This record gives sequence, structure tokens and C-alpha cells, in this order.
Amino acid sequence: MAQVTVTINGKRYDISCDSGEEAHLTQLSQYVDRQVEELVVKVGQVGDARLLVMTSLLVADELSEVYSELDAVKDKKAEVTQNTFAPSDLELIATRIEGIAEKLEGR
Repeated sequence: MAQVTVTINGKRYDISCDSGEEAHLTQLSQYVDRQVEELVVKVGQVGDARLLVMTSLLVADELSEVYSELDAVKDKKAEVTQNTFAPSDLELIATRIEGIAEKLEGR
């Protein structure tokens, strides 16, 4: 087990994680912090608990969208032939992955 100290909305939190996951956890916390910062701009400092709940709902909504897109690809029964996808399916997946990567990188 390892421990990482992360900062979200100016508050420090000590979080336990598996060894080797420290960098990933730090990256995730930076993403959450950016989401909280965006909410603070929109709604102000409405309390840590409320901001974290609102941020959790926003992140859950993003995850829901990704699941919906994945289901759409499955529903289309993406043609998998010799480990290949139809070009339109690959484009959909690549676009979504790029969007997530940009958010994680803070662009």
C-alpha cells in the first residue's frame, strides 16, 4: 500500500492506493480539482461537500456518455474481422478517447 497527498479545492487529502498507482491517482485528483474549479467559477464556493457531490455527478455524467457510446458501438455490432473495426467505429472510439485524454491533460 502507498499513500498520496492530493489537493482538491485548496484542501489536502491523504489517499491510500496500491503501490505503483500514485501517479495515476495524482492525475485523477488533478482532473477532479479542475472540475471543482470550473464549478466554483459558475456557482461560487458553496461548500466542499456540495462541490464534491456536484463534481461527482458531472464525472458520472461523462462516464454515462462513454458507456452510451460504447453501447451504440456494440448495438451496431461493430464488424470485427481479423481484429479490425469498421472505420466509422474506430473514429467514434478514437474521438472519445482523445476527448478524455485532453480533459485529463487539462487542455
